[in-house]
Amino acid sequence: MTSQSQGIQQLLQAEKRAKDKLEEAKKRKGKRLKQAKEEAIAEIDHYRLQREKEFRNKQTNVMGSQGNLSAKIEEQTTETIRNLTSSYHKNMESMMKKLLNTICDINPEVHPNFRHTV
Repeated sequence: MTSQSQGIQQLLQAEKRAKDKLEEAKKRKGKRLKQAKEEAIAEIDHYRLQREKEFRNKQTNVMGSQGNLSAKIEEQTTETIRNLTSSYHKNMESMMKKLLNTICDINPEVHPNFRHTV
């Protein structure tokens, strides 16, 4: 009976060791999952930062070229305004004379379609 009792004790101890090993394995698995999650989050953050940096660089390039384009358009507009103002000042006097001559110099004439009936 003692050998049977010792066998049962050995089985209980073996079962306890197996249960301890399972708990230890579960703890290691939990730690590993937690570590893998943290590594994944770190990798995702690194990737996100890298993509945001690339996006900002592209945005800067595009916005920079738009800024250059805006400056170029502004320069062209200023040049056009300057040319139009210069042309206005050059031609204002002669145009005013032509306009006044056309308005003030009236030559009354009978219209060709007018029929004089007496």
